[in-house]
Amino acid sequence: MRRFTSVEARIDRAAHRVLDSLPSIGPSGALVEFAVFGLKQAWACLFGGAMLALIIGTRLVWPGDAILTRYDFLFLAALLIQLAMLALKLETLAEAKVILIFHIVGTAMEIFKTSAGSWIYPEESFFRIGAVPLFSGFMYAAVGSYLARISRIFDMRYTGYPPFWTTVALAAAIYVNFFAHHFVPDIRIGLFAVTAVLFLRTTVHYRVFRFRHRMPLLVGFLLVALFIWFAENIGTWSRAWLYPGQEGAWTPVSIHKLGAWYLLMIISFVLVTLIHRPRQPNPAPEQASVAATNPLSRRPASD
Repeated sequence: MRRFTSVEARIDRAAHRVLDSLPSIGPSGALVEFAVFGLKQAWACLFGGAMLALIIGTRLVWPGDAILTRYDFLFLAALLIQLAMLALKLETLAEAKVILIFHIVGTAMEIFKTSAGSWIYPEESFFRIGAVPLFSGFMYAAVGSYLARISRIFDMRYTGYPPFWTTVALAAAIYVNFFAHHFVPDIRIGLFAVTAVLFLRTTVHYRVFRFRHRMPLLVGFLLVALFIWFAENIGTWSRAWLYPGQEGAWTPVSIHKLGAWYLLMIISFVLVTLIHRPRQPNPAPEQASVAATNPLSRRPASD
Protein backbone atom coordinates (compact mmCIF):
# COMPACT_ATOMS: atom_id res chain seq x y z
CA MET A 1 0.00 0.00 0.00
CA ARG A 2 1.38 3.41 -0.96
CA ARG A 3 1.34 5.77 1.99
CA PHE A 4 1.01 8.92 -0.11
CA THR A 5 -0.35 10.08 -3.42
CA SER A 6 2.17 11.83 -5.69
CA VAL A 7 1.13 15.25 -4.40
CA GLU A 8 1.22 14.13 -0.79
CA ALA A 9 4.69 12.66 -1.35
CA ARG A 10 5.96 16.07 -2.50
CA ILE A 11 4.41 17.72 0.55
CA ASP A 12 6.02 15.06 2.76
CA ARG A 13 9.46 15.64 1.26
CA ALA A 14 9.13 19.39 1.76
CA ALA A 15 8.06 18.86 5.38
CA HIS A 16 11.03 16.58 6.01
CA ARG A 17 13.45 19.28 4.86
CA VAL A 18 12.22 21.34 7.79
CA LEU A 19 11.45 18.65 10.36
CA ASP A 20 14.64 16.62 9.96
CA SER A 21 16.64 19.49 11.43
CA LEU A 22 14.51 19.62 14.59
CA PRO A 23 15.35 17.78 17.86
CA SER A 24 14.56 14.08 17.99
CA ILE A 25 14.92 13.36 21.72
CA GLY A 26 13.73 14.87 24.96
CA PRO A 27 10.75 17.20 25.43
CA SER A 28 11.51 19.04 22.18
CA GLY A 29 11.53 15.79 20.22
CA ALA A 30 8.23 14.77 21.79
CA LEU A 31 6.75 18.16 20.88
CA VAL A 32 7.83 17.70 17.25
CA GLU A 33 6.24 14.26 17.16
CA PHE A 34 3.01 15.62 18.68
CA ALA A 35 2.89 18.54 16.21
CA VAL A 36 3.32 16.19 13.24
CA PHE A 37 0.60 13.94 14.67
CA GLY A 38 -1.81 16.89 14.79
CA LEU A 39 -0.94 18.04 11.27
CA LYS A 40 -1.43 14.57 9.82
CA GLN A 41 -4.74 14.19 11.64
CA ALA A 42 -5.89 17.50 10.14
CA TRP A 43 -4.81 16.32 6.69
CA ALA A 44 -6.71 13.06 7.11
CA CYS A 45 -9.80 15.11 8.08
CA LEU A 46 -9.56 17.21 4.90
CA PHE A 47 -12.95 16.24 3.45
CA GLY A 48 -14.80 16.07 6.77
CA GLY A 49 -13.28 19.37 7.93
CA ALA A 50 -14.29 21.09 4.70
CA MET A 51 -17.86 19.81 5.04
CA LEU A 52 -18.09 20.88 8.67
CA ALA A 53 -16.79 24.35 7.78
CA LEU A 54 -19.42 24.65 5.04
CA ILE A 55 -22.19 23.55 7.41
CA ILE A 56 -21.14 26.16 9.98
CA GLY A 57 -20.63 28.87 7.34
CA THR A 58 -23.99 28.36 5.68
CA ARG A 59 -25.71 28.35 9.07
CA LEU A 60 -24.27 31.81 9.77
CA VAL A 61 -24.57 33.56 6.41
CA TRP A 62 -26.92 31.66 4.06
CA PRO A 63 -29.67 34.04 2.86
CA GLY A 64 -33.20 32.81 3.34
CA ASP A 65 -34.29 34.03 -0.10
CA ALA A 66 -31.43 32.45 -2.07
CA ILE A 67 -32.38 30.70 -5.32
CA LEU A 68 -30.27 27.68 -4.35
CA THR A 69 -31.26 26.09 -1.05
CA ARG A 70 -28.67 25.57 1.64
CA TYR A 71 -28.91 21.77 1.46
CA ASP A 72 -28.52 21.75 -2.32
CA PHE A 73 -25.47 24.00 -2.03
CA LEU A 74 -23.94 21.58 0.49
CA PHE A 75 -24.62 18.65 -1.85
CA LEU A 76 -23.06 20.34 -4.88
CA ALA A 77 -20.12 21.61 -2.82
CA ALA A 78 -19.46 18.10 -1.50
CA LEU A 79 -19.41 16.74 -5.06
CA LEU A 80 -16.96 19.44 -6.15
CA ILE A 81 -14.69 18.81 -3.15
CA GLN A 82 -14.58 15.10 -3.95
CA LEU A 83 -13.81 15.73 -7.62
CA ALA A 84 -11.15 18.28 -6.69
CA MET A 85 -9.47 15.88 -4.26
CA LEU A 86 -9.26 13.26 -7.00
CA ALA A 87 -8.10 15.71 -9.67
CA LEU A 88 -5.44 17.17 -7.38
CA LYS A 89 -4.34 13.67 -6.32
CA LEU A 90 -5.19 14.26 -2.69
CA GLU A 91 -7.21 11.05 -2.60
CA THR A 92 -6.82 7.71 -4.35
CA LEU A 93 -9.42 6.25 -6.70
CA ALA A 94 -9.81 3.23 -4.41
CA GLU A 95 -10.65 5.56 -1.52
CA ALA A 96 -13.20 7.39 -3.67
CA LYS A 97 -14.91 4.08 -4.42
CA VAL A 98 -15.16 3.25 -0.73
CA ILE A 99 -16.52 6.74 -0.04
CA LEU A 100 -19.22 6.10 -2.66
CA ILE A 101 -20.16 2.91 -0.81
CA PHE A 102 -20.34 4.93 2.43
CA HIS A 103 -22.66 7.40 0.72
CA ILE A 104 -25.00 4.66 -0.48
CA VAL A 105 -24.98 2.78 2.84
CA GLY A 106 -25.50 6.01 4.80
CA THR A 107 -28.27 7.33 2.58
CA ALA A 108 -30.17 4.03 2.83
CA MET A 109 -30.04 4.26 6.62
CA GLU A 110 -31.03 7.94 6.52
CA ILE A 111 -34.16 7.17 4.48
CA PHE A 112 -35.25 4.55 6.98
CA LYS A 113 -34.35 6.51 10.12
CA THR A 114 -36.08 9.72 9.03
CA SER A 115 -39.22 7.75 8.17
CA ALA A 116 -39.07 6.27 11.68
CA GLY A 117 -38.77 9.73 13.22
CA SER A 118 -35.25 9.29 14.60
CA TRP A 119 -34.23 12.71 13.26
CA ILE A 120 -35.37 15.26 10.69
CA TYR A 121 -33.98 17.65 8.08
CA PRO A 122 -35.93 20.87 8.68
CA GLU A 123 -35.11 22.70 5.44
CA GLU A 124 -36.26 22.26 1.85
CA SER A 125 -34.09 20.95 -0.98
CA PHE A 126 -34.31 19.75 -4.56
CA PHE A 127 -31.64 17.03 -4.40
CA ARG A 128 -33.31 14.62 -2.01
CA ILE A 129 -34.81 11.17 -1.68
CA GLY A 130 -38.00 11.36 0.34
CA ALA A 131 -37.22 13.42 3.44
CA VAL A 132 -33.45 12.98 3.06
CA PRO A 133 -31.32 15.64 1.32
CA LEU A 134 -28.50 14.01 -0.62
CA PHE A 135 -25.79 15.99 1.13
CA SER A 136 -26.44 13.84 4.22
CA GLY A 137 -24.78 10.81 2.64
CA PHE A 138 -21.56 12.79 2.44
CA MET A 139 -21.50 13.05 6.24
CA TYR A 140 -21.04 9.27 6.35
CA ALA A 141 -18.59 9.55 3.46
CA ALA A 142 -16.57 12.04 5.55
CA VAL A 143 -16.06 9.34 8.19
CA GLY A 144 -15.03 6.87 5.50
CA SER A 145 -12.68 9.40 3.92
CA TYR A 146 -10.99 10.06 7.27
CA LEU A 147 -10.52 6.37 8.10
CA ALA A 148 -9.23 5.49 4.63
CA ARG A 149 -6.78 8.41 4.57
CA ILE A 150 -5.52 7.92 8.11
CA SER A 151 -4.92 4.21 7.46
CA ARG A 152 -2.34 4.95 4.79
CA ILE A 153 -0.99 8.31 6.01
CA PHE A 154 -0.10 6.76 9.36
CA ASP A 155 0.84 3.44 7.72
CA MET A 156 -1.31 1.55 10.19
CA ARG A 157 -0.40 -2.04 11.04
CA TYR A 158 -2.08 -4.43 13.46
CA THR A 159 -1.19 -7.21 15.86
CA GLY A 160 -3.76 -9.58 17.30
CA TYR A 161 -6.22 -8.79 14.50
CA PRO A 162 -9.23 -11.16 14.39
CA PRO A 163 -10.08 -13.28 11.33
CA PHE A 164 -11.30 -10.96 8.59
CA TRP A 165 -14.60 -12.79 8.06
CA THR A 166 -15.56 -12.27 11.70
CA THR A 167 -15.20 -8.49 11.36
CA VAL A 168 -17.33 -8.50 8.20
CA ALA A 169 -20.01 -10.55 9.98
CA LEU A 170 -19.96 -8.14 12.94
CA ALA A 171 -20.28 -5.09 10.68
CA ALA A 172 -23.22 -6.69 8.85
CA ALA A 173 -24.96 -7.51 12.15
CA ILE A 174 -24.48 -3.94 13.40
CA TYR A 175 -25.92 -2.50 10.19
CA VAL A 176 -28.95 -4.81 10.30
CA ASN A 177 -29.55 -3.92 13.96
CA PHE A 178 -29.73 -0.21 13.11
CA PHE A 179 -32.90 -1.11 11.19
CA ALA A 180 -34.19 -4.14 13.08
CA HIS A 181 -34.24 -2.65 16.58
CA HIS A 182 -37.33 -0.67 15.57
CA PHE A 183 -39.25 -3.96 15.26
CA VAL A 184 -37.46 -6.52 17.45
CA PRO A 185 -35.39 -6.29 20.65
CA ASP A 186 -32.25 -4.14 20.35
CA ILE A 187 -29.12 -6.31 20.51
CA ARG A 188 -26.57 -3.50 20.65
CA ILE A 189 -25.34 -4.58 24.11
CA GLY A 190 -24.51 -7.96 22.62
CA LEU A 191 -22.82 -6.24 19.69
CA PHE A 192 -20.68 -4.21 22.10
CA ALA A 193 -19.70 -7.45 23.81
CA VAL A 194 -18.80 -9.18 20.53
CA THR A 195 -16.78 -6.12 19.49
CA ALA A 196 -14.83 -6.27 22.76
CA VAL A 197 -14.16 -10.00 22.38
CA LEU A 198 -12.99 -9.68 18.78
CA PHE A 199 -10.76 -6.64 19.18
CA LEU A 200 -9.66 -6.87 22.83
CA ARG A 201 -6.19 -8.14 21.87
CA THR A 202 -5.85 -5.99 18.75
CA THR A 203 -3.20 -3.28 18.81
CA VAL A 204 -2.78 -0.68 16.09
CA HIS A 205 0.78 0.39 15.26
CA TYR A 206 1.08 3.71 13.47
CA ARG A 207 3.93 5.86 12.23
CA VAL A 208 3.89 9.55 13.06
CA PHE A 209 7.29 11.03 12.15
CA ARG A 210 10.42 9.44 13.55
CA PHE A 211 8.70 6.83 15.66
CA ARG A 212 6.07 4.13 15.54
CA HIS A 213 3.48 4.31 18.30
CA ARG A 214 0.82 1.85 19.37
CA MET A 215 -2.52 1.81 21.14
CA PRO A 216 -5.37 -0.68 21.68
CA LEU A 217 -7.65 -0.55 18.66
CA LEU A 218 -10.75 -0.36 20.88
CA VAL A 219 -9.38 2.87 22.37
CA GLY A 220 -8.85 4.22 18.85
CA PHE A 221 -12.47 3.41 17.97
CA LEU A 222 -13.68 5.25 21.06
CA LEU A 223 -11.59 8.37 20.37
CA VAL A 224 -12.82 8.64 16.78
CA ALA A 225 -16.43 8.06 17.87
CA LEU A 226 -16.03 10.80 20.47
CA PHE A 227 -14.85 13.32 17.88
CA ILE A 228 -17.73 12.35 15.59
CA TRP A 229 -20.10 13.02 18.50
CA PHE A 230 -18.54 16.49 18.89
CA ALA A 231 -19.01 17.08 15.15
CA GLU A 232 -22.63 15.93 15.41
CA ASN A 233 -23.25 18.54 18.10
CA ILE A 234 -21.94 21.17 15.69
CA GLY A 235 -24.17 19.76 12.94
CA THR A 236 -27.32 19.93 15.06
CA TRP A 237 -26.40 23.38 16.39
CA SER A 238 -26.21 24.52 12.76
CA ARG A 239 -29.64 22.92 12.14
CA ALA A 240 -28.25 20.78 9.35
CA TRP A 241 -30.36 18.05 10.99
CA LEU A 242 -32.28 17.85 14.27
CA TYR A 243 -33.14 15.20 16.81
CA PRO A 244 -36.50 15.15 18.59
CA GLY A 245 -36.50 17.88 21.22
CA GLN A 246 -34.10 20.13 19.31
CA GLU A 247 -36.70 21.77 17.06
CA GLY A 248 -37.49 24.69 19.35
CA ALA A 249 -34.04 25.36 20.81
CA TRP A 250 -30.71 23.59 20.46
CA THR A 251 -29.65 21.17 23.17
CA PRO A 252 -26.52 18.98 23.15
CA VAL A 253 -26.82 15.60 21.48
CA SER A 254 -27.35 12.89 24.08
CA ILE A 255 -24.17 11.15 25.16
CA HIS A 256 -26.05 7.89 24.51
CA LYS A 257 -25.55 8.62 20.79
CA LEU A 258 -21.86 7.95 21.38
CA GLY A 259 -22.67 4.24 21.51
CA ALA A 260 -24.38 4.39 18.12
CA TRP A 261 -21.39 6.17 16.64
CA TYR A 262 -19.06 3.62 18.22
CA LEU A 263 -20.91 0.84 16.44
CA LEU A 264 -21.02 2.83 13.22
CA MET A 265 -17.26 3.18 13.56
CA ILE A 266 -16.98 -0.61 13.33
CA ILE A 267 -18.93 -0.63 10.07
CA SER A 268 -16.80 2.21 8.72
CA PHE A 269 -13.53 0.60 9.76
CA VAL A 270 -14.44 -2.76 8.21
CA LEU A 271 -15.45 -1.10 4.93
CA VAL A 272 -12.08 0.65 4.83
CA THR A 273 -10.27 -2.67 5.39
CA LEU A 274 -11.74 -3.78 2.05
CA ILE A 275 -9.15 -1.55 0.34
CA HIS A 276 -6.52 -1.26 3.10
CA ARG A 277 -6.33 -4.84 4.34
CA PRO A 278 -4.95 -5.09 7.89
CA ARG A 279 -1.23 -5.88 7.87
CA GLN A 280 1.18 -6.84 10.60
CA PRO A 281 4.16 -4.63 11.48
CA ASN A 282 7.43 -5.46 9.82
CA PRO A 283 9.93 -6.93 12.27
CA ALA A 284 12.36 -4.32 13.59
CA PRO A 285 15.87 -4.91 14.91
CA GLU A 286 15.98 -5.23 18.68
CA GLN A 287 18.56 -2.49 18.96
CA ALA A 288 16.13 -0.09 17.29
CA SER A 289 13.43 -0.68 19.88
CA VAL A 290 12.58 2.12 22.25
CA ALA A 291 10.79 1.31 25.50
CA ALA A 292 7.68 3.35 26.13
CA THR A 293 4.55 3.42 28.21
CA ASN A 294 1.21 1.91 27.30
CA PRO A 295 -1.06 2.68 25.47
CA LEU A 296 1.18 5.00 23.44
CA SER A 297 4.54 3.30 23.12
CA ARG A 298 7.01 4.11 20.41
CA ARG A 299 10.02 2.92 18.50
CA PRO A 300 11.88 4.34 15.50
CA ALA A 301 9.89 3.89 12.30
CA SER A 302 11.66 1.27 10.21
CA ASP A 303 8.98 -0.42 8.11
